[in-house]
Amino acid sequence: MIRRISLLVAACAISAFAADQPNIIFILSDDLAQGDLGCYGQKLIQTPNLDRMAQEGTRYTQGYSGTSVCAPSRSVLMTGLHTGHCPIRANREVQPEGQKPLPAGTITVAKILKDAGYATACCGKWGMGMFDTTGSPLKLGFDHFFGYNCQRHAHSYFPTYLYNDDQRFDLPGNTGKGIGKTYAQNLIADETLKFVRANQKKPFFLYYAITLPHGTFEIDDLGIYKDKPWTATQKSYAAMVTRLDNDVGRLLSLLKELKLDANTLVMLAGDNGSSFDPKSEVGKLFDQASNGLRGFKRSLYEGALRQAALARWPGKVPAGRVSDEPWAFWDFLPTAAELAGASIPAECKTDGFSLVSFLKGGPAPKRDHFYWELHEGASLQAVRFGDWKALRQGPEKPTELYDLKTDAAEAHDIAASKPDLVAKAEALMKSSRTEHPDWPLVQKRPGKNKKK
Repeated sequence: MIRRISLLVAACAISAFAADQPNIIFILSDDLAQGDLGCYGQKLIQTPNLDRMAQEGTRYTQGYSGTSVCAPSRSVLMTGLHTGHCPIRANREVQPEGQKPLPAGTITVAKILKDAGYATACCGKWGMGMFDTTGSPLKLGFDHFFGYNCQRHAHSYFPTYLYNDDQRFDLPGNTGKGIGKTYAQNLIADETLKFVRANQKKPFFLYYAITLPHGTFEIDDLGIYKDKPWTATQKSYAAMVTRLDNDVGRLLSLLKELKLDANTLVMLAGDNGSSFDPKSEVGKLFDQASNGLRGFKRSLYEGALRQAALARWPGKVPAGRVSDEPWAFWDFLPTAAELAGASIPAECKTDGFSLVSFLKGGPAPKRDHFYWELHEGASLQAVRFGDWKALRQGPEKPTELYDLKTDAAEAHDIAASKPDLVAKAEALMKSSRTEHPDWPLVQKRPGKNKKK
């Protein structure tokens, strides 16, 4: 009898603890730029659901990605380590399918949340290790996976196959070359709703790594853009952004239907800033540089690192707030851990700070600096401390310095007049990184990089 009472008390305690754990959804869009969304000033592309999400929550103007290409940015998000410490610091292909895997024993957001009692799923694109490697999502804390594992495979929106967990299933009628019967995003979007419905009675973490609007620019329905006087690429890109908006809207509507709204934090971000040169076919029409920032994908200027970032949690995240305070992808792991009431393992040396108070309306965490690096060609480095931003286009290049408070566009390099700040920046660049044989600082990488 005493044992039965003890078990009942324990079960009630676990239930009460679970009730305090919010559901967590992180929607990571592939290449979504601030300039793509109406809430950031876009005039030609329709994004009513994301604009409403911004109105019902908070929009961030200085949310920083992990770096400015796919795999390392996603690895930063999952591990809480910036690219000076993250095990993946560039896109590296593995043939015939996949990318350089996260190493064995990597502690991810999913692992921490799963250990705290969460159901966990990744739907969309992974790109951090195939299923037979140490980087498999199913070995790193995810109960369920659905979509593309390989970034290269994800370039097709009409692929010949996808994965359900680690099981490949074919999509008959698809060519993998822009033609087919099944638009992969339709299946991925449906799977996210299925996961939420199946886990509505317990806390869950959904990492929705949606591939839209990354090129190749393929869409099964141009919708409202069909008759626009634009090029085929411009129409497709706009339709892909609006499809993303629609699928996020479906997910938000389901949360309301299931009465999960008040207990679900939804964050949305792009994995890097704009992927287009402002003078390009897409960049020029849609004025993606309207925020006045310099740079785009594969650089470390602000336009490549600041991405579209929204958070919504009714009653917790202030509605209609616009925050200019900076935060970064490596803050997500400690944020999720605090929300779940979970301890971060001692071996997980996160670079991030919890954003829980910030998300709820408080100030952003105080920190010494932000740091990024990238190894696609020359090894790029950048550091921000206060409003000062410094970057170097390779170890043999001079350090550039900008005052973001007065020059967010990074148009005026003031390094020559601020030698003390340049010295500080260079010291931070050195101290912020761990040397690794896979990621030496080089002025030019031999061989050709695959672009993702």
